[in-house]
Amino acid sequence: MAEHARAAPDPRLILPLDLPTRAEAERLVERLDGAISAYKIGLQLLASDGMALARDLKAQGYDLFLDWKLHDIGATVEKATAAVVASGACDLLTVHAEPQVLAAAVRGRGGDKTAKILGVTVLTSLNEADLKDLGYGLGVEALVERRIRQSLDAGADGVVASPHEAALARRIGGPDFLVVTPGVRPAWSGKDDQARAATPAQALKAGASHLVCGRPITAAADPRAAALKVGEEMAEAA
Repeated sequence: MAEHARAAPDPRLILPLDLPTRAEAERLVERLDGAISAYKIGLQLLASDGMALARDLKAQGYDLFLDWKLHDIGATVEKATAAVVASGACDLLTVHAEPQVLAAAVRGRGGDKTAKILGVTVLTSLNEADLKDLGYGLGVEALVERRIRQSLDAGADGVVASPHEAALARRIGGPDFLVVTPGVRPAWSGKDDQARAATPAQALKAGASHLVCGRPITAAADPRAAALKVGEEMAEAA
């Protein structure tokens, strides 16, 4: 992928590269040049060539959010986190916000604080009924609050929470705590499978530090124009 001059888009806007192949992801990055400076690589792309792509994008100056939601025994999470951090291609890394998992990720990260550890609270596709089906005795907000506090206790840098819980995370975590909100949907787009969505302005006003916005941009006829439109909404909210 050729390097070329880029403008300075809002670094708080993260675009998911939820595509099956590296080639498709690279084509999308090219189309979005100058409109996006941070990309999320999830499990779909990880299963193909995600780590190599992350290194290449990092070398070009992009910020990388590796949304891998690590969840395993502590020793495995610790080693996986250490390997990810050693790659030099990670700015944000997600792990499930459970005490053992969080503590292991923080140990694996070690002294390299450039890679931020985020605890995943409750997936934005889940609602109260879903949690009940899963066997949880807590509602969404109560479970999110518990996991925010567990993330803080473990030394994580922030959480992933829906825009509906962003204010809660900001109140508990304080001004420097990272609050990354998926489920961001501009008013001119649909909610897709996000049960707890909000507009960019709503998420920022609630306390989000970063917004993850995917299909309203990637499914648009002109993804770059859609990304710039989201950026404009964020600027207006500020």
